[in-house]
Amino acid sequence: MSSFIHGNGSADRDDFDHDARGPLLRDFGDSDEPGGDRDLMDGWVGDDGERRRRRKKSADAYSLYGHLFLEHLRYTQIQVNIVSITGELSLYLPVPIFGYICDRYSPGVLSLLAGLFFGPGYLLAAFTYRQGPSVKAGGDGWPFMAMVLGFVGIGMGTSSMYLSAVTTCAKNFGRGEHKGVALALPIAAFGLSGMWQSQVGSRLLYEVKPDGTRGDVDVFRYFLFLGIMLFVVGIIGAFGLRVVDEEDLIDEAVEELERSGVLTDSEFFRTSRGGRGYGTLEGGGSAVEDGSEREEEREEEEKRKKTWLLNEETRIFLKDHTMWWLAAGFFLVTGPGETFINNMGTIIGTLYPPSSRPTVSPATHVSIIAVTSTVTRIFTGTLSDYLAPTTSRRSSISSSLRSLPTDPNRKSRTSVSRLAFLLTFTLILSLGLVLLASGLAQNHAERFWIVSALVGSGYGAAFSLAPIIISVVWGVENFGTNWGAVAIAPALGAMVFSSIYSAVYEWAGGRQRNSPAFYSGVFGFGASGLAGTGAGPVEGVVEDTLCYGKECYAMTFWIMAVSVWVACGLWVWAWKGPGGWSRRGVAV
Repeated sequence: MSSFIHGNGSADRDDFDHDARGPLLRDFGDSDEPGGDRDLMDGWVGDDGERRRRRKKSADAYSLYGHLFLEHLRYTQIQVNIVSITGELSLYLPVPIFGYICDRYSPGVLSLLAGLFFGPGYLLAAFTYRQGPSVKAGGDGWPFMAMVLGFVGIGMGTSSMYLSAVTTCAKNFGRGEHKGVALALPIAAFGLSGMWQSQVGSRLLYEVKPDGTRGDVDVFRYFLFLGIMLFVVGIIGAFGLRVVDEEDLIDEAVEELERSGVLTDSEFFRTSRGGRGYGTLEGGGSAVEDGSEREEEREEEEKRKKTWLLNEETRIFLKDHTMWWLAAGFFLVTGPGETFINNMGTIIGTLYPPSSRPTVSPATHVSIIAVTSTVTRIFTGTLSDYLAPTTSRRSSISSSLRSLPTDPNRKSRTSVSRLAFLLTFTLILSLGLVLLASGLAQNHAERFWIVSALVGSGYGAAFSLAPIIISVVWGVENFGTNWGAVAIAPALGAMVFSSIYSAVYEWAGGRQRNSPAFYSGVFGFGASGLAGTGAGPVEGVVEDTLCYGKECYAMTFWIMAVSVWVACGLWVWAWKGPGGWSRRGVAV
């Protein structure tokens, strides 16, 4: 959907993630959704052009042109990072607002906004790139802030298009038997978008070298392609994305609230239209009433009813303590996942001393995470449709208010709760973190794929099952707003846990740089434990080591593993605790 987000929202980390002391403290990554997959960094800082050409072969679309911002536009490492962070914040921060717009108006309106964000955003970025370095950088091009503004539009466009697609699927199919796969497929497709876009950029829209061989991506043409394509897709979605029978959906939800007793306390339904009851049209004493006026009044009443319902459901959602346990758990799970993905290049760089590093391609592990995450999303979404318990209610919103009786004989087959799936795959993610923290891959990079696969599987399941659970517990009428409120958690988690990773990394690196053994190993003096075989370097990694060994990351990933276990506890409490979903009779 967007090369920024589903390539890599953190830009080309090989070129700017580190200063002379180590990784930047605020290392932001990218997502496949409020969620989504982060197709991460490829390594450490390097000035060698051949390393850069190798790095661009990654599935990371941002890395196709991140290094070209440095070379062609003469941006500093910090400036490239600012562009990345701006796009990321523009993706995550407006999510609740865009979800609100999607619910109150329609997914089509949000898709139109996506096109209007994407088109100008990419076009501004394209022409800013074409103009070359700014005056401050010694050229006569547009100022740096023009590129920043362009990526504001790209980030907001990504968020809008994601929510418009997922909310449409949730509302049209969320009440059926296949709600899981209906949500899993668009989320998985969203995560894979950067992979095909990076292939288009690297294999079709590339610059030709003087000798006729293929060079770097032609950034100007690539941005034009994305801007025009996504603008057209947004316009098509404005006409094509529709919620079928939305009035029936709203009416069913209102009836559910009426049975729960909420309407008796509602000022709207007690005094609707100047004291008249809900559903009553004006003009009771008139024998003849114009048909157009009656229809207009009916439509106005339906709009007011929808607005009241969604506002009421938002209030219920935010007041429900189980929502906060769900969101807190999502924060504690996706934060470690994001941090692992965003910092994979530096983690790989710590596995061997600089004098004995075999060639290890982070791009391989990028692909492993992308594949396992996507497969798990589809697998959990589909399987949960067949195994998850069913509910006899037409809507689940009243379950957020009180416990309602259910028919104990309605189950005719063995069922497995979606929470069981979520907890299982979350523990799988924590297993990957534990194996890494324990030193499984230290001096054994051939084992690193195990960690990547476990983290990718758990990460994908979390992004697939969390929105499904939200649609089951709180209904689909207000899904965009509800999921938007929770989907901001990955960005917050990435900031917190990446800061922890950076702090531990720099602390360990500082200790090592003060150790004579560190310097003797780096410069080949044969210190015990650091001298090696002299094999080739890690792809994209500079020769001078910033940190080496388990102490660079072990503490961080033990903390992350514990945070994931805490998240499991919070989810179990929301599910089985006092006032939890199970006590209310909600079949999740």
